[in-house]
Parts: sequence; C-alpha cells; structure tokens
Amino acid sequence: MMSLPAALALSLRQLGDPAIVRVLLKTALITLGIFLIAAVAGGYALDAAFANAGLFAGFEYTFLLSLVITILAGWFLFRVVALFVLQFFADEVVGAVEARHYPHTRHSLRSIPFEEEVGHAMRSFGRTVLVNLLALPVAGLLILSGIGPFLVFFAVNAFLIGRELRDMVWLRHRSAADEIAPMGGLNRFLLGAVVVGLLAIPFVNLLAPIIGAACATHLVHRAREKELHA
Repeated sequence: MMSLPAALALSLRQLGDPAIVRVLLKTALITLGIFLIAAVAGGYALDAAFANAGLFAGFEYTFLLSLVITILAGWFLFRVVALFVLQFFADEVVGAVEARHYPHTRHSLRSIPFEEEVGHAMRSFGRTVLVNLLALPVAGLLILSGIGPFLVFFAVNAFLIGRELRDMVWLRHRSAADEIAPMGGLNRFLLGAVVVGLLAIPFVNLLAPIIGAACATHLVHRAREKELHA
C-alpha cells in the first residue's frame, strides 16, 4: 500500500498538468465567486436592515461591512464551499491522475449520473455542516483549555474531508453501492488532516482540495491493487 507522503509527493509533481490547472482555475474562480455574491447580497441585506432601523450608512459602507463578515466567515467555511464545488470537477482531477499513473483502471470506470453527483455533493455539504454543529457543544466544554476547540474541529473535519476525498475516487469505480472502499481508515484520516492543515494557509488553500483529490486517487488505487493481489 502506498504511504501518504509518497502519494502527496506524486500529487505535487502533477500540479502542472494542464488538466489539473484547469480544474484549479475553475474551482478557485467559482468558490471566490460564491463568496463575492454572498458579500454583495449581504451588503444589500445590511443596507435594508439599517434603513428599516432609521439609519443611513450608504451601500458602499454596508458592502464593506458585509465583505469583512464574508472574509471572516470564509476563513471557517472556505473548505466546505471549495470541497462542495470540487465535487463537480473531481472526475477531471481523478481522471488526470488515473491517465498518468493507473491507465489499467479505465475498465472499471463507470459514468456517474448528474443526479447522483448532485445528491452526493448535497449530502456531503449537509453532513459537514451538521457534524460541525454537533461538535460545537464539545468544543464549548473545552474552550477554557485554549487549544481544545481547535483540536475538536481539526479532528472532525479531518475525518469528514478524508471520507469525502476517498468517495470522490471510489464512487467512480465501485461495482455496487454496498461495496466497501479499499482505503484504510488511518490513511483516510491522515489525508483529511493534511488537507485541513493546507486549507488553513491563505492562497495554499486554493490548492488543497486538488492535492487532496489527487492523493486520494493514489491511495485508493494502490489499496485496491493490494487487495486484488492479496
């Protein structure tokens, strides 16, 4: 089975692949576009709220306030939105890695219907938001420890993101809905932890979902090959 460092090294080497660059640009632009639309909508909402309260600030000021709020919210929600957007382009990343390193897996490739892609993306988004909300009380109990809340959310999101990245690859190749994915739980969690760490770094966080999807492709296929030859 391939180790995570080896998968990460192979993924970084392929970042210059034109197919990967295209996905990176599309994911980044759409993700940033979503936050910009949210900032504009928030500006109008704040402007209306101030007007109803008898205050007049001017849209340029309410937009600036909304933009600040969106940036702060983006620090926490960027990973959720970026991974949600990537769901729709994941096949391009996975396909680029498979074409270069695992061309023999094309025989097991299945076409995923658009409805299934949307359904999976919505379940992923909902699960991420729900689990993070459920983690809030635990984080609250540990708030006096200082680092406790950070560790709670780090572990929760590492688990969730590792699972989603694995599924991006496995859904393309599984032969039945109940077939168990070959990637081990430890590698899945460690992959998620690496991606969560990268998502916390400004600008690098644009690359994090792409690197994660490429890594997951290596880990799933190498684990699958090990099972087939066991």
